[in-house]
Amino acid sequence: MTTVTRPRGDAREGVPPRAGSAGAPARRKKKNRLLTVEGSAPYLLVLPALLLLAFFRIYPLGLGINFSFTGDQELNGMFIGLDNYFTLFGDERFQASMRNVLVVMLFVPIEVLVAGILATFLFLKVPGHRFYRSVYFLPVVLSPIIIGAIFNIVLAANGPLNEFARSLGLPVVDWLGQTATALPSVLTTHIWATFGMAMVIFLAGFSTLDQELLDAAKIDGANLGQTIWHIIIPEMSRTIQFVFVTTTIGMLTGLFGLLYTMTAGGPGAASYLPEYLIWKLNGEARPALASAASVMLLLIVLVIGLIQIRVLRRATRDV
Repeated sequence: MTTVTRPRGDAREGVPPRAGSAGAPARRKKKNRLLTVEGSAPYLLVLPALLLLAFFRIYPLGLGINFSFTGDQELNGMFIGLDNYFTLFGDERFQASMRNVLVVMLFVPIEVLVAGILATFLFLKVPGHRFYRSVYFLPVVLSPIIIGAIFNIVLAANGPLNEFARSLGLPVVDWLGQTATALPSVLTTHIWATFGMAMVIFLAGFSTLDQELLDAAKIDGANLGQTIWHIIIPEMSRTIQFVFVTTTIGMLTGLFGLLYTMTAGGPGAASYLPEYLIWKLNGEARPALASAASVMLLLIVLVIGLIQIRVLRRATRDV
């Protein structure tokens, strides 16, 4: 005699087990685990960081956005809607800073490329790589004010760089005093001062590469360029995205020290950037207008960052 085993889900013949019956115990088990000390420990450990972020970042951000809709001076604290933003759009310094943001974006790939190339050489352990690693990272630990003071002397009209050019019979350029060269000079100095941090991030990404892929490429006869293009870039796509975004944020929000020391936004408004404009507006007793400029800088960073991530994700996927 043959014994027929019925499905567990239902005692009635021909009725399939219920779809949610198997998942319910798992959900209850997960919920009960969260109530235990072991299950809640990760959330408790990250809670202080989240509270600090909320108190020192998100809350002031909300206050700043709210303050940007109020007036300055005799209208202090009064709601004026979008008037600050209209005033900002008509400010020549703000217009110049927006044009200069485009110049900054042209220098971002240069810093990423320099850091990536040097990190590749260090990863390949070229002779003296330990010495080069420390030398490349040294400018990162220096204060922007110190770096700005040094290059303010080097790039002066009668500075060492122009003296060297004059000895070679080359034309002398007032690097920080001309509209066309002031901001590029500051950005070049910033690249020299900060590429070491991007290089360290690239080196961290190199440590996660699958060595078997590199060995297989070497056995197959791939040269250095093919290895970089077909293995290293796809495998490090997330690292490249991270470096691009952090470099962009650093250039848009970390140039105040160099601008203040080297050009003071000049000549005219040739080297103005949003963060320097925010400081100037606040010094002019227009904090609400400065808050509006801060909100605009936040939007610029968010939009550019999202565009970069989308473009780079598609580009590295197609490699």
